[in-house]
Amino acid sequence: MSRQRSMEAILASEFVTIGELVRLTDSRYSTLKFYTEEGMLPFTQAEENLTRRYKREETVARIHFIKELRASGLSIPQIKEALNKDS
Repeated sequence: MSRQRSMEAILASEFVTIGELVRLTDSRYSTLKFYTEEGMLPFTQAEENLTRRYKREETVARIHFIKELRASGLSIPQIKEALNKDS
């Protein structure tokens, strides 16, 4: 049985998991994992279970920004450069 939180609980939370980001942004898990590993999505890591936690509002906005840049034809290195300028 799944232990997914309700969308209401997710939207009320300051921090979300990568699985919840998938639901919030209609993105693929593998894509968000890649962005995380490339340093494009900042996270904190809880020591007790090593779950990566992302600040919901800023991360969702960042994913939408990345999607816009991808749609305009930018490469991953170009997007990383744009994200560094934006930070």
